[in-house]
Amino acid sequence: MKKTKTSYPRKKIKILLLENISDSAVAELGARGYADIKRLKGALGEDELIREMKGVHIVGIRSKTHITDKVLERADKLLAIGCFCIGTNQVDLKTATRKGIAVFNAPHANTRSVAELVLGLCVMLIRKIADKNRAAHDGRWQKDAKGSYELRGKTLGIIGYGNIGSQVSVLAEAFGLNVVYYDILTKLPLGNAKQLRDLKELLAQSDIVTLHVPSDRTTRNMINEKTLSAMKDKSFLLNYARGDVVDLDALRAHLDNGHLAGAAVDVFPVEPEKNGDEFQTVLQNLSNVILTPHIGGSTEEAQANIGLDVAAKLVNYLEFGASEGSHTVPPVNLPLQPDTHRILHIHANIPGVLSEINTRLSAKGINILGQYLKTNEEIGYVILDVDTELSKEALEILKEVKGTIKTRMVY
Repeated sequence: MKKTKTSYPRKKIKILLLENISDSAVAELGARGYADIKRLKGALGEDELIREMKGVHIVGIRSKTHITDKVLERADKLLAIGCFCIGTNQVDLKTATRKGIAVFNAPHANTRSVAELVLGLCVMLIRKIADKNRAAHDGRWQKDAKGSYELRGKTLGIIGYGNIGSQVSVLAEAFGLNVVYYDILTKLPLGNAKQLRDLKELLAQSDIVTLHVPSDRTTRNMINEKTLSAMKDKSFLLNYARGDVVDLDALRAHLDNGHLAGAAVDVFPVEPEKNGDEFQTVLQNLSNVILTPHIGGSTEEAQANIGLDVAAKLVNYLEFGASEGSHTVPPVNLPLQPDTHRILHIHANIPGVLSEINTRLSAKGINILGQYLKTNEEIGYVILDVDTELSKEALEILKEVKGTIKTRMVY
C-alpha cells in the first residue's frame, strides 16, 4: 500500500498495552510511527483501567483484563481494542459495538502451540507420567509398565473441529491415533479423521477426549455428570479450551471412583488475576491429573505471532479503515483511491443514513470517488473516498448525519 499521511499525527495516538504484551507488537507499532505507547505488566481492575484509559485511542489486553460497559462508557477517545489472545469474551462486545469501537483478536496465531501441548499431554497421561514424576520427586523409584500404554492404535475424540481441533487431528494421526470428532457444524475432515454426529457416540468410543470449543450458552458445562458417565471406562479428558465447559466437581467424582484414568486441565471457571496469587481447584492432589495455569498458547513463538497479528490489524484500521477481523465494527476493506482523502463514518443501523450522506455531499458539490457500506444488527460502517480539496467540509457534513456514532478522517 502507498504510504500516506494520516490526518491525526501518529505521534499523538495514545496506545495502552497491558499484561506483558509481546515486544513484537511494540516493534510493529513503532515501525509504523506510533511512539506514545504505555506498557503495564499486569491486568488492571475496573477503576484503575478507567483512569488509565483517559485519552487513550488504542488499548491492548490479554485474557485477564476485563473491559466492561462502565470502562467503555468512560473511554473518551477509544477507537479500537486489541485482544492479544484467541478470545474476546473479556470485552463487553455489545457496548463496544454500540459505541463503534473495533475489537480485534488473533484466533489462529497460537494454534500450533496448543496443538503440540495437547499431544504431549496425551503421551504423559497414557504413560502415567504425572504419578511417576511425583514419586521420583518424593524419593520413590516407581519403574513399572502397569497401566501405561502407547498412543498408537488408540482413539482420540476431538470436541470442536476448528482451528486448534483440526490441527490436533493432523498431529494425532502422526502418532498413529484413530481420530473422531464432533462439531455442531459439518466440517470436512483432515487426513483420516471421521466426524460423528452424536456426542455420546464419540465419548463412548474415545480413549482420550480433548475439548476445543468456545465459551457460550451451548458449551457451558457440556461435560457434566451425564456426559462424563457416557465416557469410555479408564479414558482420559483434556480441557485446553474454556474454563466453564467442564463441571469440575463431576469430573472429580469420576476420577475418584476410577471411571476415568486421568485428566489434564489448563482452564478454570475462576482464575487468579496475576502470577503468584493463590489458586485452588477441586482437582488438586489427584493421581494422574495434570494441572497447568492457562498456558495452552503460551510460547514465545505464539506470543510473537499474536503481537504481530493484532498490531497489524490495529494499524490497518487506524490508517486505512480496514475492519476485517473485527468482532464489532462490520468488516470493510476498500482499496485505496489515488488523490483522495478517506473518511470513516460509523452510525446506528437505521434507515436512510447512506441516502442522507450522499444527498448532503452532493448538495455541496462533493464528489464521492469510492464508497463502501456494511452493517450488522447494531451499526453501519461507511468508508468514503472524496476529493481532497473538499474533504474537511465533507467531514463536518458527516458529523451532522442522523445516527452518527463516530466519524474521522483517516488520511
